[in-house]
Amino acid sequence: MRLWHQDLIPKLPRQQILGQHRECCALRGKGWGKKHATVDYVFRYSPARLYEYHRIVMNEMKNRGYKPDEIWYNANYRGKSLSPFGIDILINQLNEGNYIEQFGNPIYPNHNYDYFKECIDNLKNKGIVFYE
Repeated sequence: MRLWHQDLIPKLPRQQILGQHRECCALRGKGWGKKHATVDYVFRYSPARLYEYHRIVMNEMKNRGYKPDEIWYNANYRGKSLSPFGIDILINQLNEGNYIEQFGNPIYPNHNYDYFKECIDNLKNKGIVFYE
């Protein structure tokens, strides 16, 4: 489980962008709050951050011609069997395009330069190279 640095989302190959969508769905669903060394930082913040990150992923998918299920654009949706998050007020602000003011850029503070390099190295180990 990993959330790629948000600046890499537009560059991710097909397998990684689709995997990122599945990861976000899982984290928003039954994975919310479950311990996992790589993504534990997500749970220190409002689920609104995860929603906004996921929205960036889904928008990139749409740019590529994929069709993520529109239900995931509902910020409170957590899957068919879970109660909604209840983050409407913050999401209304996000939908007005104010997430940078709300969270900063990047959305997750630990998505810094060191994390960017870590992600690049991880992708390189998978044979995916963006920068030389």
